Amino acid sequence: MVMEKHTCPYGLKALDLLQREGYLVDDHHLTSREETDAFKKKYGVETTPQTFIDGKRIGGYDDLVKFFGGEVKEKDAVTYKPVIALFAMAALMAVAASWAAFGNFATVQTAEWFVAIAMCLLALQKLKDVEGFATMFLNYDLLAQRWVRYAYIYPFAEALAGVLMMAGALMWLSIPVALFIGGIGAISVFKAVYIDKRELKCACVGGDSNVPLGFVSLTENLMMVAMAVWMIVKPLGLMH
Repeated sequence: MVMEKHTCPYGLKALDLLQREGYLVDDHHLTSREETDAFKKKYGVETTPQTFIDGKRIGGYDDLVKFFGGEVKEKDAVTYKPVIALFAMAALMAVAASWAAFGNFATVQTAEWFVAIAMCLLALQKLKDVEGFATMFLNYDLLAQRWVRYAYIYPFAEALAGVLMMAGALMWLSIPVALFIGGIGAISVFKAVYIDKRELKCACVGGDSNVPLGFVSLTENLMMVAMAVWMIVKPLGLMH
């Protein structure tokens, strides 16, 4: 479909895939709704684009990917990719910040900023859809199940603690917040996954994620607790 106000992205992807596979493509544009509906009716299909190779219909973009031996991810498939991408970006940002500030990336500050930035990015994912996050969070968080409003407060509390720890400011506030939400979260996840053996989706990267509840979500909470404890212990070490 190539219309005045819409160009089908899957059509472009299919065209690119065919060309990368070495095919000479005869690209037919559907330029109106009427033309598109007529095409679908003629071939008995519900979507466009449709690819034909040597006169044989292969199908839509996903069918074309499979035709060339590629894998098509299921819409509801479990994946750790969002979490891996988030933590990788947090690490790179921490390294960049340390290099900019100290000319060295191998600093204690790098580790501290990594945790703080990761907290901020995780909070951002939740804040994109607080309602969706809260709904998923209520499946397993022990405090939220007793006090529903906590599910709505959590993303803001995590964001606040992350920003304050990044800045090294108001530690009297960020430390107890991180200890509290991280501690309750770790206990809730451990109970749901390792004691009750429940198979749930994690709300850690937002309400629309397909990340399974387990080690990753437990790590998120323990990371906050560890950061809070470190912020308490760190000044004591500097005093000696």
